[in-house]
Amino acid sequence: MNKTFASLLLCMASMNAHAQFRINNSDDSPLRKLQFAEIAISNLYVDSVDEKKLVEDGIRGMLDKLDPHSSYLTPKEVKDANEPLAGNFEGIGVQFNLIEDTLLVIQPVTNGPSEKVGIIAGDRIISVNDSAIAGVKMSKEEIMKRLRGPKGTKVKLGVIRQGIKDRLTFTVTRDKIPVKSVDAVYMIRPQIGYIRIGNFGATTHQEFLAGLKTLRDQGMQYLILDLQENGGGYLKAAVDIANEFLQKNDLIVYTEGRKVPRTEYKADGSGVFRQGKVIVLVDSYTASAAEIVTGAIQDQDRGIVVGRRTFGKGLVQRPLDLPDGSMIRLTIAHYYTPSGRCIQKPYTKGENRDYAMDVINRLKSGELTNADSIHFADSLKYQTLREHRTVYGGGGIMPDEYCPLDTTIYTKFHRELAAKSIILQQNLRYVDNHRKQLKKAWPSFAEFKEKYEVPQDLVDTILKNGEKQNIKPKDQAELEKTLPYLRLQLKALIARDIWDMSEYFSVFNEENAMVKRALEVIAKQAFTTIDVDKFQKTLENCANDCVLVDVRTPEEFNAEHLKGAINIDVKDSLNFMKKATDMLPKEKTIMVYCRTGHRSSMAAGKLAAEGYKVLNLKGGITAWKEAEKETVK
Repeated sequence: MNKTFASLLLCMASMNAHAQFRINNSDDSPLRKLQFAEIAISNLYVDSVDEKKLVEDGIRGMLDKLDPHSSYLTPKEVKDANEPLAGNFEGIGVQFNLIEDTLLVIQPVTNGPSEKVGIIAGDRIISVNDSAIAGVKMSKEEIMKRLRGPKGTKVKLGVIRQGIKDRLTFTVTRDKIPVKSVDAVYMIRPQIGYIRIGNFGATTHQEFLAGLKTLRDQGMQYLILDLQENGGGYLKAAVDIANEFLQKNDLIVYTEGRKVPRTEYKADGSGVFRQGKVIVLVDSYTASAAEIVTGAIQDQDRGIVVGRRTFGKGLVQRPLDLPDGSMIRLTIAHYYTPSGRCIQKPYTKGENRDYAMDVINRLKSGELTNADSIHFADSLKYQTLREHRTVYGGGGIMPDEYCPLDTTIYTKFHRELAAKSIILQQNLRYVDNHRKQLKKAWPSFAEFKEKYEVPQDLVDTILKNGEKQNIKPKDQAELEKTLPYLRLQLKALIARDIWDMSEYFSVFNEENAMVKRALEVIAKQAFTTIDVDKFQKTLENCANDCVLVDVRTPEEFNAEHLKGAINIDVKDSLNFMKKATDMLPKEKTIMVYCRTGHRSSMAAGKLAAEGYKVLNLKGGITAWKEAEKETVK
């Protein structure tokens, strides 16, 4: 115990100079009291005790009385927590899943050790160093433990491959395998790029810069930065990402605590996307480092935040490494956005249950589904730094554009199929059996996305497997509501298994309400509203290059409309874009109007989001008629 105590004091002494430790080691000090209690229990207690566990429980007991994010981690927990953020691990380099108790290779990592020796997608790894891992009910964690190992070590893999009668053997030399934190990068519409960041790790900034370059080379002018379900990560990574959007000396975030002086992080002016327009997507699971980026972009009026209030994790933890490899993550300060808002949501020390239930409580209160359920006290109002827009404190980042959670999009039947892994397992089996045919039929992802339809026999197989496990729709209506999103999910999963995660999100995001809302926000900035005089002159000068569209109901259109106009009812939300795509050529300017201009603005936004050049008549047909009266006078 004395050796451990001395090591701990040495560890404390070597900490950052900002955290000066005051150690009271007198006979009546609390520290001596704690030390005496441990010595007494370990030496005098009636039964034998695990001294290590006793101390760990004591540390946890102290931390549990503090805030919800101060914590103790065992050496294994430290390793598990650091790995997703470190940017790499050491292993064989395959993406895999388990199907029928067998490891199925989804994709080997490009240029990774497995790909180099010839392992391909669809291979089944059945043994590791002559020990069976298939058909023995081995857990995924145990399999990963056997596959991973120090860089440079070799592992012998037994592999079954479709079309090959004999078992194959590969000797793989383990290496560092990159762990990507940027999940997807692609052009979602002409001039509009999309990047999704899963967490903020050691390589996030480099991955993000590479993604930005790819998109800018393809003509990106607008960026959708998707931080949904991003739980955070390294402060430095968040600061580096925010820096890419902001002007020199713009404040990104500052931290301050009882024993930690205010520390400011500012942009250095070297950002590569300081001019392009930005939309940030957030939800209730966007936390910590992701909230830093979101708050900086919002407070500096650099972009629009779309979604729902973020998690509200604004406590700074300092890792305190202990001699045995374990760690204390101790809260030492708060994060504050540039406008002075504290990101941290309220909590009561030592009472973590309500804190853990916060997102569920938001759903129950209606906050996630109805904007009218959200109320802020005047004391929580802050102003953005350039345009002086009102933003709100009180925990988390409240978006500029609210997007409600649609709790009806997935039926109970769909959720139960997913929970039992029936969808995932049947998709894996389908791709495994049809990989060659799929790759031959769809060499281009763009063509796949546009034309591929999920085969009915795959859907039927999923329904039959669900029925075997007593998972059935309650009626025909629930089945019909389930099928469109089930097919979308399957198509996205097939795209992932044939290509990668960018293609998965490219398919899935077409029906993602948050992404669609972001496209509408961009579209509002992308179309032009002009007065009657300019509208009339444009119509006269480009008669062959323009299409005039009345977006009111057919009844209103039939009652009166402008000469030469066609009718596409924007209120028919399910069919509006389908009709527009069928009737409106992309190479022509689309000129839209309604009665007063409200509905045509909505229609213009939808059309602009799909890449149309759109002019919107200010004041609608009412303003047109008023102008005609003035002309008669």
